[in-house]
Amino acid sequence: MKSLPIIIAFLLLTGLMENINGQQTDIVGPSDTLVVVWSTGDPDVAEKNFLMYAHAAKNNLWFNEVIIIIWGPSAKLLAGNEMLKEKIAAMQKDGVIVEACIACSNMYGVTNDLKACSIDVKGMGVPLTKYLKRGYKLLTY
Repeated sequence: MKSLPIIIAFLLLTGLMENINGQQTDIVGPSDTLVVVWSTGDPDVAEKNFLMYAHAAKNNLWFNEVIIIIWGPSAKLLAGNEMLKEKIAAMQKDGVIVEACIACSNMYGVTNDLKACSIDVKGMGVPLTKYLKRGYKLLTY
């Protein structure tokens, strides 16, 4: 039983044990970055699922870094939806990184609209590949 305090100390230091409030003390894994590929043009999925989780993941420190990639129909959806633009702006203010695929935004004719929202619009094939090879956690909507 002398080893029990040592085991508890190890678990606390490595983040494998939850603190008193039920929050994890540290997230353990190969990456503390979450990359969310947002491709759906469905506003309900965006508002009531994806944006809520991604923002909470950053604000609650579930991940140190949260990166959103706007890809495909989501570019058109965001460009035409003021409420979603406001949510993205709030997320950016809280430190969420927002990037968009320029090929997609050009196809929908919304590149300038996204740039006006302070979104980094660029080719995303290479950055996404780097994120995957680095072992970042990937979530798609």
